[in-house]
Amino acid sequence: VQLVESGGGLVQAGGSLRLSCAHSGFRFDDYGIAWFRQAPGKEREGVACISRRYGTTTYADSVKGRFTISSDNAKSTVYLEMNNLKPEDTAVYFCAAEMPPSGYYPELRIDDYDSWGRGTQVTVSS
Repeated sequence: VQLVESGGGLVQAGGSLRLSCAHSGFRFDDYGIAWFRQAPGKEREGVACISRRYGTTTYADSVKGRFTISSDNAKSTVYLEMNNLKPEDTAVYFCAAEMPPSGYYPELRIDDYDSWGRGTQVTVSS
């Protein structure tokens, strides 16, 4: 499985960005895709995830109402639409996959994910 992130950049607080995760190599359509992020000096944390099979989603409390995860299965791409960005959203954002997914509603347990992209930097200035 290969995962390639894109779309990061520098944005002012209150602005928006859309991240993309292009994926390939899945043998079956039963997997979950998640976005994690890691800020300097902090542990990697889950942001949002989506089930390929059910289309269900899960969000971290810190991004609910601001971020939206979606999937375009025809393009083999998962998106993370980020609105009303805050300086504390600054981090490297990683795309990850779990096969099979943990359940009907995917979960943001980092140990469940065994394939990772290299990440894309998001910087939010105040």
